[in-house]
Amino acid sequence: MYKAGKINQWLQSILVVFIVSISITSCSSSAKVSSGKNPIVIKEQGSFAAGGTVITNPGVFDPYKPTAAGQTLRGDHAYIFYQIPVKARTYPLVMWHGIGQFSKTWETTPDGREGFQNVFLRRRFPVYLVDQPRRGNAARSTVEGNITPTPDEQGWFGTFRIGIWPDYFEGVQFARDSVTLNQYFRQMVPNVGPIDINVNAEAVSALFNKIGAGILVTHSHSGGMGWRTAIKNQNVKAIVSYEPGSGFLFPEGEVPAAMLSAGGTLEAVAIPMSDFMKLTKIPIVIYYGDNIAKEPTNAPGPDGWRVRLAMARLWRDVVNKYGGDVTVVHLPEAGLKGNTHFPFSDLNNIEVADLMSKWLNEKQLDQ
Repeated sequence: MYKAGKINQWLQSILVVFIVSISITSCSSSAKVSSGKNPIVIKEQGSFAAGGTVITNPGVFDPYKPTAAGQTLRGDHAYIFYQIPVKARTYPLVMWHGIGQFSKTWETTPDGREGFQNVFLRRRFPVYLVDQPRRGNAARSTVEGNITPTPDEQGWFGTFRIGIWPDYFEGVQFARDSVTLNQYFRQMVPNVGPIDINVNAEAVSALFNKIGAGILVTHSHSGGMGWRTAIKNQNVKAIVSYEPGSGFLFPEGEVPAAMLSAGGTLEAVAIPMSDFMKLTKIPIVIYYGDNIAKEPTNAPGPDGWRVRLAMARLWRDVVNKYGGDVTVVHLPEAGLKGNTHFPFSDLNNIEVADLMSKWLNEKQLDQ
């Protein structure tokens, strides 16, 4: 019995050592996967719907004999996910995706690094991620829509200026492997109803009504809707816009001529001077990446963004003429080469973030 007891103790000791060894190995493996950065400490996080409308069928609903009569549908709201770090700065960043995208745009990059969501949480900004109405997690439309699966990824490869399919641009800030490209394409989502610029701006304005003053960060198609949101809501204290692609608002009578390109025709929009002047009251910075054509070309991606950069510069000049504060930064001219249409998730996104942080500091928006 004594020997058996000793053997049991010995076996238990071996088992403990074995378990500890496995735990250490597991921790070591996890460490290899992690970024090696300090933890992000979150004081509060959550999600909610912002804005939207309700439609009601005629008649009276009978819960015992249910039909369509008298029933309601809530839709056309934005979905918001937010995180507030400890020792948070005053102004939150509201990050709004571009066309064909949802909030994933701002999260982990396609090659697995931290996106702007985490980058700016680390810099102590509250971060609110938006899924605009009829997109992503806000997929409840009050208007009928059709979703037709249409292969289109090779076209987006060019439009987003990764390269001209199947070739990558030389020096592009995008990892050239199939896993990254697969992740990149899988962050695209359809609209479940037609895009309605006013519905989208109203929903994001409702978000600012709820959270108060903040900084709007837009990308691509949300750029133009961002200007409209700022007109609607004075809680938008500044705008950071990455590669706005449409919806440039000019005073009536001062709209520039349409610009032709291999990527389509770009037209500006006229608005009353009273609305336009609201855009002169806040600081705005616009960033464009690399591989944008300098002269007309037959490549839709580089050429389409040629006219958009040109239109942004015209818009800057008119806003500033009326006392505004708009800056347009072409990243290659600022020393950052190779950026795509998604500078905030490119390989050099920390340098891109540093430029944004510098601007926020200069405008005293990072208090």
